[in-house]
Amino acid sequence: MNKGPVIGASVLLVLAVGVAYEGISTRARALSDVTKETQDRAVPVVAVTTPERGLPQEEIALPGTMMAFVDAPIFARTNGYLRKWYADIGTHVRAGQLLAEIDAPEVEQQLLQARADLGTVDANAKLAQTTAARYRDLIRTESVSQQDLDNANGALEARQAAVESARANVKRLEQLKAFTRIDAPFDGVVTARNTDVGALIDSGSNARELFHVADTRRLRVFVNVPEVYSRVARPGLKADLTLKEFPDRRFTGTLARTAQSIDVVSRTLLTEIDVDNSKGDLLPGSYCEAHLKLPNATTTLKLPASAIIFKTDSLQAAVVDAAHRVTLKTIVLGRDFGNTVEVVSGLDEHDLVITNPPDSIASGQVVRVVAGAGPTR
Repeated sequence: MNKGPVIGASVLLVLAVGVAYEGISTRARALSDVTKETQDRAVPVVAVTTPERGLPQEEIALPGTMMAFVDAPIFARTNGYLRKWYADIGTHVRAGQLLAEIDAPEVEQQLLQARADLGTVDANAKLAQTTAARYRDLIRTESVSQQDLDNANGALEARQAAVESARANVKRLEQLKAFTRIDAPFDGVVTARNTDVGALIDSGSNARELFHVADTRRLRVFVNVPEVYSRVARPGLKADLTLKEFPDRRFTGTLARTAQSIDVVSRTLLTEIDVDNSKGDLLPGSYCEAHLKLPNATTTLKLPASAIIFKTDSLQAAVVDAAHRVTLKTIVLGRDFGNTVEVVSGLDEHDLVITNPPDSIASGQVVRVVAGAGPTR
């Protein structure tokens, strides 16, 4: 019996079975790989970050306007013409120093008339006093009636009152004449002169400012602090002032007082910073930036704005635990810094927060955290 064909057929059968097995195994492995890949892709891949702890102090920069600590316009109190001025703009003056003189001939003539009237009523008062004294002597011998004595005493009182009135009028005109001298009310610098020799001076409703004097040895800096910082912007805080004309310098001031009221239009608190200017480097009216270091009343955290999940009734953040499971935490936001936001409550500083959570993420969902994530800045 010839065994060759049988052996050949057996070999072919074994080869066929081997090929079939290999094909089935390959398809099984491929199906397993596809299943595993599908399962892996079903798990969201996320990047996480830890919240940044807020600083105990926060520096804010706000625009400010510098003004003289004492600033006063100088007006005339009498009418006339300017005789001469002695101080121009930029002149440093002392309290009581003569700034200008006014020629007021009408006031001088009125003063002369008032003094003459005073002399007249004073003479009449002396005569009335003599008459009253004589009538008091005569009443003892009943040489005059009681009515005559009463008339004499009444006339004396009237004359004495007229003397007091005339004397007061003289003092008033003397004071008006003294107002022809324009003096500096305090130590300072003349920042404006709005008159010249021969100019008409009016003290009435049409009065015009003659000079402007400012004490620039100390300046007030007015700064409007936003309402969100109003509770911590209290007197005693230090403030650094910067100006463009002094790029490498900072001037230190102190927040001295606040308006204690929020402006309803700007929603800001008006504050005043006092700064020493004994060297005269700073000019009133200048623009500056006030850098305030405000203490944080509570401990806060910062997160990227992209980490916030907006729900209809709350704001949430997705936190990943050690088992890579998601927990949605309700949070309360504070200030918005643009790319980052302040979290007032709802998070712990050690939480791993998903930086850009998908809309479909839910509590209990398993995620895969990518390496390389770090704290937000």
